[in-house]
Amino acid sequence: MASSTPTLATRWEPLPLRVVAELLGPSSARWWLSGGVALDHWLGTNTREHDNIDVSTTIADLPQVVRDLPAPFSAWAPSGDGVLPWAEADMDADLQPIRIHNDATGAWVLQVNVEDGTDSVWVYRRDPRLQLPWDRAVIDVDGIPTGAPEVQLVWKALRPRPEDDADKDAVLPELSNEARAWWEHAILTIHPHSSWSIHVRSPFAPGKASWNRTKR
Repeated sequence: MASSTPTLATRWEPLPLRVVAELLGPSSARWWLSGGVALDHWLGTNTREHDNIDVSTTIADLPQVVRDLPAPFSAWAPSGDGVLPWAEADMDADLQPIRIHNDATGAWVLQVNVEDGTDSVWVYRRDPRLQLPWDRAVIDVDGIPTGAPEVQLVWKALRPRPEDDADKDAVLPELSNEARAWWEHAILTIHPHSSWSIHVRSPFAPGKASWNRTKR
C-alpha cells in the first residue's frame, strides 16, 4: 500500500513528458515545461538523464493548477525540513517549489516551480529588471508550452552545477542570434559574477567571446 504521507526523501518516478502534458493540458491555468527537460524538449533529443521533471506557473495561477489535479495526484508545499499537504500550507509563505505526489504509487512525479509575471510579461523572480513578453518567454514546442531556452539558462546561471554546464554547452550553439544576445545581456546585467560570464561576448569586441581572445 502506498504511503499517503510523503517526505523529501520519498523516491522520484518522474512522469513522462507527454503524460505531464495530458495531466496539465486541460487546466485553464498558465503553466509551462521548465528546467533541463524543457531544454532537451526544445533541442529534440535527450542529452542527459534527469532525476525529476519540472513545470512552472505563476503565483496567481498556482491555486488553479493544484485544483485541476485529478486523482491520484496530490500537491505538497515545503515546510521547514519537510512538506505539508497543499490545504495546510501557509498561503503567505514562499511556496517554492510545490511537489506533486502520486498517492497510488507513493512517489513524487512532478515539481512545480513558482515564477513571477503580469498579464503581459514574464518577470524574472530573482531580479524584476529582467522581463520578456509571454510569447517569447514561453514557446510552443510540439504542442507543449515550453520555457524559452535562453530563459532556462538564465535560471541555471546563478550557481551552475555540472548538469547545468552540460545543458549550457548543448543549448548555446543552437540559440538564434536574438536569443543569444538576450541571454548575454541578462548574464552581464543580472548575474555578472556567474562562472558563465566568460562565455559572454565582450561589449568592446562583440564578435568575439572573452574565452576566445588571444592571450597577451
